[in-house]
Amino acid sequence: MSAPVPLPYRAGRIAWFALIALQLAWHGWLAQPEHMPVWLVLATTVVPLLLPLTALPDLRRALLWVGILSLFYFCHGVAEAWSAPEQKWLALAEIGLTLLLIMALGAGVKRKPRG
Repeated sequence: MSAPVPLPYRAGRIAWFALIALQLAWHGWLAQPEHMPVWLVLATTVVPLLLPLTALPDLRRALLWVGILSLFYFCHGVAEAWSAPEQKWLALAEIGLTLLLIMALGAGVKRKPRG
């Protein structure tokens, strides 16, 4: 029997999968791109978030990779919130999920005792 997953990592996993769902809903349904094929935008936004699934047996490692990737999604969310008022709520959701993911990673870090 495996050890229970700590709360920060559970929150990070939920934020990760919610970010995938948000990308699918945003670019595939709610605000489809006008100048690019939908499949290309989805491939660009969703596939990078699926790559860390290969490291999923080691949740810490998978979340580390997603945390690094989430910096791109944070920047994308800020740019969209600033430049596309009609999509601002989607961009703010993206920003919130990336911040939750990064905070979960920070909270899950075990510090070595001094001495």
